[in-house]
Amino acid sequence: MNNWLRKTFVVLVSILTFGIITPSQLINNVNAEKPSDRDVFETNMLINSIDQSTIFLDDSKFSKDTLIEELTKQAEMQTYQKFGVKIKPAIEDEFREIILPNIEKAIAKTTAQFPNEDLQNLAISEQPGGGYSEKIFHVKNIHTNEDILLFHVRRDNPPQAGYWFNFHYHTIYDGFQSHHDLGSIYWDKNTPPKWMS
Repeated sequence: MNNWLRKTFVVLVSILTFGIITPSQLINNVNAEKPSDRDVFETNMLINSIDQSTIFLDDSKFSKDTLIEELTKQAEMQTYQKFGVKIKPAIEDEFREIILPNIEKAIAKTTAQFPNEDLQNLAISEQPGGGYSEKIFHVKNIHTNEDILLFHVRRDNPPQAGYWFNFHYHTIYDGFQSHHDLGSIYWDKNTPPKWMS
């Protein structure tokens, strides 16, 4: 019973202090034994699952507007990660003014087609594509692992017009066949660096 109380105490302290005070610090202060690797692993798993599930668990606070706002924030962060430190400073302002509002509209248009109970299963993919990959992020159903929207950026180089970044998305509703345009941003006459560089 004593061991069970200690484990419960460790989990509660970790959750309540958001990791500022580690359970091992408290346990060392009261001359108890150091938690095993398994205890630390279980505590971290519990904290991670709480962090991931608390965003929309409370149905009374959940709304489509909240989801759209959260997905748009994550989309912006993923896009900046894809731009990297070389491209981001040059096109960040135009992206925020021209492209990001269109991304938000595309997410809103798609989420309008889902019932509320299914909306809680939508999430942004974790990693943009680097190098010459078009992938910025995908919106997917986390329960079925099915992609719903694919947001991409293509490098265009029309004759005598320099390089452009064409932002577009594909949707599951047409089998990801059509390009739905979000806008284009001019880069320069010189070749742009690779993504995420």
